[in-house]
Amino acid sequence: MIGKNLLRAVLPPPARSRLRSWQLRGERFLRRFKSAANLSSLRRIVPLNPNDFGESRGQCIDRYYIEEFLAAHADDVRGHVLDFADDAYARRFGGSKVTRTDVLHVREGNPHATIVADLARGEQIPSDTFDCVLCTQVLLLIYDVRAAIRTLHRILKPGGVALVTAPGIQKLDRVDMEREGEYWRFTDLSLRRLFEEVFPSERVEVRAYGNVVAAVAFLHGFAVEDLRRRDLEYYDPEFQVSIAIRAVKPEQTGM
Repeated sequence: MIGKNLLRAVLPPPARSRLRSWQLRGERFLRRFKSAANLSSLRRIVPLNPNDFGESRGQCIDRYYIEEFLAAHADDVRGHVLDFADDAYARRFGGSKVTRTDVLHVREGNPHATIVADLARGEQIPSDTFDCVLCTQVLLLIYDVRAAIRTLHRILKPGGVALVTAPGIQKLDRVDMEREGEYWRFTDLSLRRLFEEVFPSERVEVRAYGNVVAAVAFLHGFAVEDLRRRDLEYYDPEFQVSIAIRAVKPEQTGM
């Protein structure tokens, strides 16, 4: 450091400028060299864990973000709640605040389901009914996603809350592709615009989660237990692993 300060003091400005230019070129060369060397660890055509989304190793990375979002809005999980596939999240985050739970599933045969319906059509789902809807990782499976969001708005009571999550960066689930179809990946902007077509913009809150480390780990099938907490908590808007929406139906449906 003393040597650099001495050079700055004795060299004329043009020479200092040339010296800095040489230094920057050297730094760029070293970065390229290091990047080329490190690329070999990523040069794989098969994920390190190709069999699942990380559940065989621990908690799935996207579920960590989903549950962080639901925990932050646990006060909304109350009254008459609609959950999907089972009532695990209604019980976990609502507890005694929940007075009644319905479970929606798209096909017959789910023993937890109290309502069998397609959210995009939703004729079997009563209007103005639910204080809270927990719609986690559902919209990606519905081709007519706009119709599904209209249904979410319709079935909420005035003042009711929809807590919704959807994938950003995520591999495809082959089982879902073959059984129901898997259609969408989202950004915070696309989800905001979709929900603001139905809900007032001031009643829509959007949050995204993730960064490049979390995204790469998730794509490789690693779990939360494979990462450090700071690897998960840092947010980079260019690498959105999960996107979450809190949307509130106005007290007066005519608003």
